[in-house]
Amino acid sequence: NTTVEQMKMFLTRIGFGSTVVVTGDITQIDLPRERSSGLRHVIEVLKDISGISFTFFQARDVVRHSLVQRIVEAYDMAARNKSEHE
Repeated sequence: NTTVEQMKMFLTRIGFGSTVVVTGDITQIDLPRERSSGLRHVIEVLKDISGISFTFFQARDVVRHSLVQRIVEAYDMAARNKSEHE
């Protein structure tokens, strides 16, 4: 969990010859409501920058216990149902 400011601070310190991998799960953000997610923000801001790519995983990509995949799917379904009723 990073704020927008923390993510910018990290990414603007990449050195020559470096490779950076930022991992995160935008469904598991626990920042205070008044703070924006640095991960969500960076996906939007840097999506069209050459040399930067994003990989998004789905529930079927979970390689933990098979129960974890079903848990992820249940949360996804609950989120979809909630957004349909708003």
